[in-house]
Amino acid sequence: MSVQSIHSVELSRLSPGSNILQSSYWGSLKSEFGWKPYSFEFNGKALLVLVRKVFGKYSIAYIPHGPALSNEDQTGSELKKIGLKLKKYLPAGCFALRFDLPSGLCQADPVLFSMGPELTKASSDIQPPDTVIISLRENEEDILARMKSKTRYNIRLSFRKGVVVEKAGVETLNEWYQLYKETALRDKITIHSEEYYRKIFELSGKETVSASSPLLVLFKAVYDDQILAGIIVAVYGNRATYLYGASSNENRNLMPAYALQWEAIKYAKENGCTEYDLFGIPPVNDPDHPMSGLYRFKTGFGGDILHRPGCWDLPLKPVVYQVYRWAESARLLYYKKIRKR
Repeated sequence: MSVQSIHSVELSRLSPGSNILQSSYWGSLKSEFGWKPYSFEFNGKALLVLVRKVFGKYSIAYIPHGPALSNEDQTGSELKKIGLKLKKYLPAGCFALRFDLPSGLCQADPVLFSMGPELTKASSDIQPPDTVIISLRENEEDILARMKSKTRYNIRLSFRKGVVVEKAGVETLNEWYQLYKETALRDKITIHSEEYYRKIFELSGKETVSASSPLLVLFKAVYDDQILAGIIVAVYGNRATYLYGASSNENRNLMPAYALQWEAIKYAKENGCTEYDLFGIPPVNDPDHPMSGLYRFKTGFGGDILHRPGCWDLPLKPVVYQVYRWAESARLLYYKKIRKR
């Protein structure tokens, strides 16, 4: 495929199908937290580019889950052509364009991607490159049948023990966020402020999905009037995406996370979705991986494992980019190694 045309359009005109990260909604959300959205039409498809100041006059551009290309066209040379066409629309101090590529391959083993000499693998990935996609095209009995037997057992156990899943919204956010802080402390992960998650709901559709905004739902698992866990799910186009999850350190034996995901899956199907994205797993089933439990949990729901290439950078100002890369690597070392200790 050749790059036929790229031209700037109004943010509200973005129509990315079911890709929430390429929607005008996502651009509006990120604009509240230090990013400036640039919107384009690329070969007749939507393209959202987010730009953030890094230091002084210098900024970096980031394309979340874009552009939409086939696996065959997702090459370094093709992406470089796209990047150079976009360059003229971006601020003069933009030193790099970071592609977070959406297309991937479903294989049991990790996929090694190469973008040739044109692009450089980023120091780390922003969106999780590996995920599980559950097809919702069959009936509920068949969706359950594709799950691992232990997952089906835990779903039924949770309800049998008295866990109740309730559909909530922003009114429950503070209660959920306290659990999320508890989860972050336990799992040693970094989270946004409560304001960020509140804005997610404020900018979304209230009751229905529209072309410009998703339907955001907070599901909470309750036992004996106590919230044990909660997840935030976005319904957009034909895809539902599990964005964030929180759980208490108490009553984990009641398996509330299983009940939550099953109710969210059913809700997504009822609202016309044909797939449910569990949004992030470790690349392989490695028992030594710190998130190995997450791998077992999410793959137990019987979906297809999708491996994406992750983030790749097109340096536009090589010297500035190299300085930024050193600083970024040092920051990652601090947050992933030193701070966790």
